Amino acid sequence: MPARRRGGALVLCLLLGLSVALAGAGAAFAALTFPTLTGRVVDDAHVLDPATRAALDAKLAVQEAKATDQFVVATVPSLQGTSIEDYANRLFRFWKLGQAKQNNGVLLLVAL
Repeated sequence: MPARRRGGALVLCLLLGLSVALAGAGAAFAALTFPTLTGRVVDDAHVLDPATRAALDAKLAVQEAKATDQFVVATVPSLQGTSIEDYANRLFRFWKLGQAKQNNGVLLLVAL
């Protein structure tokens, strides 16, 4: 096989491998599921007792009234195979926290 054809075949194999890898990454991206935003405290991992949730929610409400920051605390049982940074960033955007023009949303994520 001439060198030119071997080089073309190598490039084709590399492109095929890259497309398979990216397709797998896309499937992982689409597979994430997020808890429903139900308030300032979303305890999807069920680690907070009701009194703690209520006290935390009350403190966050006072802070939001003072500074207009939207602060949400979330617990999740799993990161579903992604990094905590990636999961938190995508959850933040999924929930659309804060006011867009103010850029005042905060998410504290605890993953077990």
